[in-house]
Amino acid sequence: MKINDNFLKIQNSYLFSMIDQKVREFKQNNPDADIIRLGIGDVTRPLVPAVIKAMHSAVDEMGQESTFRGYPPAYGYDFLVNAINKNDYVARGVQLDNDEIFVSDGAKSDAGNISDIFSVDNKVAVCDPIYPVYVDANVMAGRSGVLNDKNEWSNFVYLTCRAENDFLPELPKEHADLIYLCFPNNPTGMAISKEELKKWVDWANEHGSVILYDSAYEAYITEDLPHSIYEIEGAKTCAIEIRSFSKTAGFTGTRCAYTIVPKELVFDGVSLNKLWARRQGTKFNGVSYVTQRAAEATFSEEGKKQVREVINYYLTNADVIKSGLSQTGFKAWGGVNSPYVWLKTPDGMTSWEFFDALLGKANIVGTPGAGFGPAGEGFFRLTAFGSAQRTAEAVERIKNLF
Repeated sequence: MKINDNFLKIQNSYLFSMIDQKVREFKQNNPDADIIRLGIGDVTRPLVPAVIKAMHSAVDEMGQESTFRGYPPAYGYDFLVNAINKNDYVARGVQLDNDEIFVSDGAKSDAGNISDIFSVDNKVAVCDPIYPVYVDANVMAGRSGVLNDKNEWSNFVYLTCRAENDFLPELPKEHADLIYLCFPNNPTGMAISKEELKKWVDWANEHGSVILYDSAYEAYITEDLPHSIYEIEGAKTCAIEIRSFSKTAGFTGTRCAYTIVPKELVFDGVSLNKLWARRQGTKFNGVSYVTQRAAEATFSEEGKKQVREVINYYLTNADVIKSGLSQTGFKAWGGVNSPYVWLKTPDGMTSWEFFDALLGKANIVGTPGAGFGPAGEGFFRLTAFGSAQRTAEAVERIKNLF
């Protein structure tokens, strides 16, 4: 018996597990500390009434023989797939077939699992800084090579995102088969225009590459920006899109998402749509009926209004954080089209030094930028997912500290 030794290449602990451990140790040593958590991107507002109502109704159905349901369809119930298509795509002028939409238990799962359908020999391009799952999943799959002294994997193409360019990545200067893009971006909170996204679509089509496009935060867009990569001409022949109900409708603990794999995505005569369908049908048993009814309710008129109120609540928090940081002299980005604020650490502090200072002196938990990649060093992420009161209190603590 041999293990997959690619697992031994990755860090022993996932970034947010490391943060939790540090916070637990601090709490043990300082039991009276009043800690405000603005680190992990977990929501705090409860599920909206329309969703709860739908869940209750679905639970009642599951308790009756005539309406009980067993295994769900592997790719999603028609009622949810229809609602996704109508509201998230047709409403934006995008035409999709229902069998191009695959309901799943989370965008994180799909972002990690999608690499199953691609050869281990493919060259992967990742933005830097980046959501760690994109990197770790490909390391586990065997695409990484070795870690060099710059903390970069030898087989990856790194697309460095710099403040001078509003943290937008530049087009690859070498070939990449798979390109991970996330907009609005986690961790920087920055979004991308149609003109800039068109450059990526054109590049991918020209080079025979596939863009893995994570648009989990599209509901937070407030400006005239693309919500879906399929709003860009040519994207159906080069892009897979991943979306989630987690940050949109508070489903972080309920678990529901979906991935779009257009049938026009064909390489060497092989349909990626059929490969993903085969993968999901084999390794995934579908999302529960109760959860899918809950997700469907987010598209009702009542549900849309209630969900929008929650999103606006978080966006207000983001504005409070960014405005407060700016008043204190911090350089900060994001927070306009996303629930994340990305800031430059002060006085040349490393991101983990700033983490320790913020936790130890202000009892605030954030996320060190170094955890998102080499280019994240010297930066820090704060989330807007706390309560309004605690968010405002955290900002005041930071002001008093600096």
